[in-house]
Amino acid sequence: MSASAAQTDRLLKCGVLAGPVYVVVGVLQVLFREGFDIRRHALSLMSNGSLGWIQVGSFIVSGLLVIAGAVGMRQRLHPGRAGTWGPILLALYGLGLIGAGIFVADPMDGFPPGTPAGPPASMSWHGPLHFVAGGIGFIGLVGATLVFARRFAALREWGWATFSLATGVLFLAGFANIASGARAPWINIAFTAVVILSWAWLSAVSAKLMTPRAGATSRG
Repeated sequence: MSASAAQTDRLLKCGVLAGPVYVVVGVLQVLFREGFDIRRHALSLMSNGSLGWIQVGSFIVSGLLVIAGAVGMRQRLHPGRAGTWGPILLALYGLGLIGAGIFVADPMDGFPPGTPAGPPASMSWHGPLHFVAGGIGFIGLVGATLVFARRFAALREWGWATFSLATGVLFLAGFANIASGARAPWINIAFTAVVILSWAWLSAVSAKLMTPRAGATSRG
């Protein structure tokens, strides 16, 4: 393996690791942070409180790993199918995660403990920016899944094409429900499920591109 190929694989490993880092940190907080209820609270709310630095760090570290993985994808695929827009859109997702960590969501709906129930009475300057950063990142993620679905379909890798398309469609549906302001418990749980699915997709595609065959077909 050449030095450049080894460097590309190291970057792709960052893409593989981004999801496990985000999901494991999130699950541990869901289990152990006082007052958090996944049926009512978005994971972003855990950026608040004395332990909020954990979720802020998770956003930023995961975002940096996504960007590194996107660079690896570009090195492996460009100028072949998905080699331009796939990495660009995934890097946009990484930037959105970093922005979501820097601009903290406002406390609401009883979290952290002591916060009044319901939406915040007034918005901070950083609360709206959190949603803007998240929305931009989510658009990047959905766009990337569709770009890769097209790539895999062109290569007649129908399982990967279906996985990519289903991930994008389900994520978009889950995000639309959250953005609508609906507050049913199943909406939060469903969105959490599609977030985990999207991280699994990113890890799987990053790992796939590390295989010798991926490099051989990257310009096909």
